[in-house]
Amino acid sequence: MKKGYIKYRSAAVIAVAAGLLLTASAFKKATPAADDLQGTITISGAFALYPITVKWASEFKKLHPNVVFNISAGGAGKGITDALSGLVDIGLASRDISPEEVKKGAYTVYVTKDAVVPTFNTANPNAAALLSKGVKKAQFAGIFSDGSITNWKQVAGSAAVPIHIYTRSDAAGAAETWAKYFGKKQEDLLGVGVYGDPGLAQAVKKDVTAIGYNNLAYLYDLKTRKQVAGVHALPIDVNGNGKIDADENFYSTIDELTDAIATGKYPSPPARDLGFLFKGKPKKREVVEFVKFVLTQGQKDVEENGYIALSKQKIQTELKKVD
Repeated sequence: MKKGYIKYRSAAVIAVAAGLLLTASAFKKATPAADDLQGTITISGAFALYPITVKWASEFKKLHPNVVFNISAGGAGKGITDALSGLVDIGLASRDISPEEVKKGAYTVYVTKDAVVPTFNTANPNAAALLSKGVKKAQFAGIFSDGSITNWKQVAGSAAVPIHIYTRSDAAGAAETWAKYFGKKQEDLLGVGVYGDPGLAQAVKKDVTAIGYNNLAYLYDLKTRKQVAGVHALPIDVNGNGKIDADENFYSTIDELTDAIATGKYPSPPARDLGFLFKGKPKKREVVEFVKFVLTQGQKDVEENGYIALSKQKIQTELKKVD
């Protein structure tokens, strides 16, 4: 056999082997790992948690593309009912869980924190006075609960214009939490019922003399970090001295307000914890891994999206619930 032929054949063998290695490498990259998560995670519930949950699901899918999410908003009441009846894996809960729900198997893992904020239309003729004086807890009760305050002049300013109250028509954590601030329940709230957070914000935006309440994600623009046009936060006179002091004036940006919530300057309620609710301790592997992701890597997305990250101690406490 000729020496040149041997060299040619050796080179060909090496080339084929290299090609096989490249093909194997490409195949390895294209094929998911054998232990990669698969399955569907169904979620429904609170409008408050919906935006950040969609974000978490998107980030989780980058790591586990074979997991499918079905997520819908419909209010905390719907999410809790859906979870306890087995219609979804996770109910998004934005209110306290009742003893009756606990008896039915409600099991909650808290994942972040936010607040319900009273709102008004920025074209209100008494807007300047309202922003300067704020509204006391007792005044909110007079407006939303006992009906003793029906005109904006009774709160602040000189223009005698009626207060048009808007509330949630659906069983909502926001409504329950807002009512709890002045010692009431959602069913005690007066006003025209409107479905959902977006609907309530829109109703206040369209009515010059309106008052309502919203979760943070529907009151601020996450790009500019400022309040959306037309509907603004109605400042709470926390210390009740008839004016908004410097340490109560934290509504200009969502970052100022979330800092105030985190440090306790904004009262709780209406600040509150937000959680994933299950019927019993979750067992599906893909669900457990998603919850662990939310409590670890997912916390980096919280502040940017207008929520408050959990403390390290709180994270450890919640992680133990799914171990």
